[in-house]
Amino acid sequence: MNGYLEAQEQWDQRLDQELTWSWGHRPRREAMAPPPPLAASTPLLHGEFGSYPDPSLRLALTLTPQALHIQKLRPKPEARPRGGLVLLTEVSGCCTLRSCNPSDSAAYFCIYTYPRGRRKGRRKATHTFQADGAATYEENRAEAQRWATALTCLLRGLPLPGDGEITSQLLPRPPRLLLLVNPFGGRGLAWQWCKNHVLPMISEAGLSFNLIQTERQNHARELVQGLSLSEWDGIVTLSGDGLLYEVLNGLLDRPDWEEAVKTPVGILPCGSGNALAGAVNQHGGFKPALGIDLLLNCSLLLCRGGSHPLDLLSVTLASGSRCFSFLSVAWGFVSDVDIQSERFRALGSARFTLSTVLGLATLHTYRGRLSYLPATMEPASPTPAHGLSRAKSELTLAPAPAPPVAHSPLHRSVSDLPLPLPQPALMSPGSPEPLPILSLNGGGPELAGDWGGAGDAPLSPDPLVPSPPGSPKAALLSPIIEGAPETPASSEFLPPTPDGDPVAVSPGGPLDHLLPPLGSPLPPGWVTLEGDFVLMLAISPSHLGADLVAAPHARFDDGLVHLCWVRGGISRTALLRLFLAMEHGSHFSLGCPQLCYAPARAFRLEPLTPRGVLTVDGEQVEYGPLQAQVHPGLGTLLTGPPGHSGREP
Repeated sequence: MNGYLEAQEQWDQRLDQELTWSWGHRPRREAMAPPPPLAASTPLLHGEFGSYPDPSLRLALTLTPQALHIQKLRPKPEARPRGGLVLLTEVSGCCTLRSCNPSDSAAYFCIYTYPRGRRKGRRKATHTFQADGAATYEENRAEAQRWATALTCLLRGLPLPGDGEITSQLLPRPPRLLLLVNPFGGRGLAWQWCKNHVLPMISEAGLSFNLIQTERQNHARELVQGLSLSEWDGIVTLSGDGLLYEVLNGLLDRPDWEEAVKTPVGILPCGSGNALAGAVNQHGGFKPALGIDLLLNCSLLLCRGGSHPLDLLSVTLASGSRCFSFLSVAWGFVSDVDIQSERFRALGSARFTLSTVLGLATLHTYRGRLSYLPATMEPASPTPAHGLSRAKSELTLAPAPAPPVAHSPLHRSVSDLPLPLPQPALMSPGSPEPLPILSLNGGGPELAGDWGGAGDAPLSPDPLVPSPPGSPKAALLSPIIEGAPETPASSEFLPPTPDGDPVAVSPGGPLDHLLPPLGSPLPPGWVTLEGDFVLMLAISPSHLGADLVAAPHARFDDGLVHLCWVRGGISRTALLRLFLAMEHGSHFSLGCPQLCYAPARAFRLEPLTPRGVLTVDGEQVEYGPLQAQVHPGLGTLLTGPPGHSGREP
C-alpha cells in the first residue's frame, strides 16, 4: 500500500491547496483564522472494508485531503489497481447505509463520483463499502460514519480535528439553497437537465433545496425581492446568464440591499449563454467544457460549497436609470450578434455561431467616443467644473499575465423542505410532472439500482446527522411572496426594447463616487478616444461565453473592468481570426493592430452613430450614452473551491 501511495505523491502534490472554503455568507477577512493547510498526500484515515455487493472482495482504503485511495487485498492483491484513485474533485457526496436484514451487523459507506470516461465525458459511479470489522452494528456504524464525516468535511472545506475524534457533530446543518430554473433555457432542456443531473447531485451532497420554475421575464427579480434571505444559504439559477442578472438586480432593488447583495448566488449552466459558468469552471481548475459536461463540472463545485467576492458594474443609462452588471457591456459587433441570435434560439449555443457568420457578412462600423479612468490612476473627485480630458493618441495595450407588482402565487415548486406557498401549488397545462422528493442524503434510489435482486433493496439510508428540532426537516420556512415588501419610490423600468419588453433597472445600490452626472465633463486623469469602432466590450470576468475567453487574466474580484475594443479598418478575416483565437484566450498574442485593451475602474461610452444596439449582460438596453463604475467585491459568488490549471488528469 505504501508503494502505491508513493506512486501517487507526484500527482497529489499538484493538487495541494488550502482547505478553507465553507458554505454560507462570506466571512469577514479579519475573522478568518484558517488552520494550516494539509499536504495533499497526508493520510487521514486508513482501514479495511468489504466491497458491496461482494463482501468477499476485501479493500484497503486510505483517505487523504485530495483523494480516496483503494487497494484490493483479497482474493488477489494488486500493487497498482486500476481505478484505485478517487479524486475528491470528482465526488458529489457520500452517505451511510444499513442493511434491511436485522441480523446483518455490518454498516455501509457509500460515495458518489463523476469520473471522466474514455470519451472525456463524466459518468456517474457509485462506490459502496462494507464496514464489518466489529462484532456489533453500533461499532460498525460508528466507523462508517467516521469515514463519511471525514470525507464530508474535506468536500466542504471544514477543518478536521488534529488529534480529536471524528464524529458527525463536526457537521453543521445542511446548507439550504433556493434553485430558480428557467424551463425554457437553452433549447428548452433546462428542466430535463435539472431533473436528471442537478437534483440528484444536490441530494447526494446532502444539500436542502427549494426549486421554483420561473414563468416570465423579471419573475426571478420579483421573487428575490420578497425572500426572507436569512433562511437561505444561497440562490442558484439554472439557466443562462440572463436569470442571474435578474436575481442580482432584484437583490439590489430591495430596501435592505446592503445586506441582501451579500447573499451568495450561483449559476448552473442550462442556457445558451453560459459565460459566467465558463469562468467558474476555469476557476475550479477544470478544463474547458460545454453542454452537459460544463453543467456537471459546475454542479460538482456547487456541491462542495465555497464562495468568492464578485465585482459588480453599476451602469447608468441615458435616461438616468441604473442597472448592475456581473458580466459585460457591449456595443457594436458583439451586441449585434447577441441580439440577432435571438431569432435562432432553438439552436442552443449554435445560434451564436450562426449569428457571428451573418454579422461578418454585414460588418458595420460605429462612430463613438470612449472615455475611461485607467486602473493605475488614483480617483479624482468628479466635479462638473473640470473640462473633458482628451488623450493625444490612442493607447494599444496588452493585458498583463494572469495571476414591483404582485402576481399570482408561485407555480411548479419542488422541494425537500416543507416550504409553505401562499396557496397550494398549481399545475399549468403541459407543465412538467412534479418531481418526487429526493432523499436528503441520496443513496436510496441509487442503491436500489445497484442491487440486482428481486423485492426491496437490501440497504436503506442511515443519515449521518439526525434532524434535531428546528432543523429544515422539522421547521417551516417563511412563504415566498413575489415583489418587495416595500417598493422604493424610485423603482422603475427602462423604456421598452424594440421587442416591446421592458428591461428592469435597479434604483438601489452604492453611489458611483468616480462618476460625474452623465453628460457632465469628466475629471482629470481620464483617457478619451474618438473614432470608428467595430466593437467595444467592457467585461468583468474572464469569459464572454462558455468557450470564449475574452479577458484571460481577469478575476472575479480584481476590482477592474476590462475594456477591449476593435477599431475600424479591420478585415473580416482578421476579425474572424480574433474570435477563433478567443476560444483559447490567445487573441491578444496575434498582434492585431486594431485590437486594443485597457484595464479601468470606470468608463463612459457615447455612441455618435444614430442607430445601434447596446447590451448589458446580454440583455438589450436603451441606446444612447452610458457610463459605468466597478464596485469591487459587492456581490458574493458560489464558485466552489479554487483549483489549479491542469489539475484534471
